[in-house]
Amino acid sequence: ERAEMAIRRNVEPTIWDVKTQKVKGKSEKTRLLNNYMDEIENKVNRYFNIAMQEGQKITSEQLKNMISGKDKQTKMIIPVFEEYLKLIKREEGKKYTSKTVARYDHALSHIKNFLNMEFNQKDIELGKLDLKFIRKFDIHLQTVCDYHPNTVTKYLKILKTVIHAAISFGYIERNPFEGYSTTYKGSNRKFLTPDELKTIEIAVMPNERLERARDVFIFICYTGISYSDLVNISIDNLSIGIDGKNWLNYERLKTRVRASIPLLPQAQKIIDTYKNNPECIAEGKLFPVISNQKFNDYLKELATHCKINKPITAHIGRHTFATTVTLTNGVPLETVSKMLGHMSLKTTQIYSKVVDTKISEDMERLSNKIHIL
Repeated sequence: ERAEMAIRRNVEPTIWDVKTQKVKGKSEKTRLLNNYMDEIENKVNRYFNIAMQEGQKITSEQLKNMISGKDKQTKMIIPVFEEYLKLIKREEGKKYTSKTVARYDHALSHIKNFLNMEFNQKDIELGKLDLKFIRKFDIHLQTVCDYHPNTVTKYLKILKTVIHAAISFGYIERNPFEGYSTTYKGSNRKFLTPDELKTIEIAVMPNERLERARDVFIFICYTGISYSDLVNISIDNLSIGIDGKNWLNYERLKTRVRASIPLLPQAQKIIDTYKNNPECIAEGKLFPVISNQKFNDYLKELATHCKINKPITAHIGRHTFATTVTLTNGVPLETVSKMLGHMSLKTTQIYSKVVDTKISEDMERLSNKIHIL
């Protein structure tokens, strides 16, 4: 069946190309008109594809009404967010990590709390979202939730993603985030100095629990692997490299980028320590696995036991590999980037700046010593 609708634009018949269904010419007015018609065609295709994906039967008249907005129902932010969250959860473990899914869950909770506190309501129409709403939500995350600016940016980007999805679904036309900047601020990456790392390596642990946590942490420090990837690796991730030595190869859960690391003696020693461990053999893992939260709790105890005045976490081990173990010892940035499994060299360059800071501090100490002499 055929349905016609006017697009409310006029053109001289002499410059209309019947074959291409476009306006002839290269003027700015011609370009804008052709772009406008392309947008309508894209919208028709988008609405049709959405209807097909949802298993809806659709007629040309219904499609026409969707384009004109006659059949639009008022869409609210909470059900739209929940709809998108369901799509995210379908790809958990494939495209999205459990940590990412949890962050979307938290973002939804924050939006609900914000709506209740700021507007005394449980929901709001998508069409009513504007820069003022986003700015207030930004302030809410900073003040009420007391979040670091980068954490605030993460939650704003999640809301922005959901809004973009709503636009692609045809729920709204206007992007309320247009003109609103969400950028991450540079952070000071903490890492262990060579002396601190050595202290942890040689320290005698008071119990097996801390000894295991220390061993796994040392392995992270000498491989740069994140804890989320560490819990998934097994002996199958070990192979003989082109140098005839053991390599660790795995695909990063976060970025799906493959990381390849030649094992340093310190890392190989830890693997050898647990290769006959009954728990590891039963679970097919290189190390006994505990939750990230428990592991970081144990690392706090470890720092106290070793008298290191730093908040040691699993991720600090990754930072230590990037700085103290590799870059500080002259390993090229490109090589470190590949071993860390970074998608972009720009991500690795953050550690390079940290190393430059360390060099500056070391030279300042040297300058003071020379001054004293």
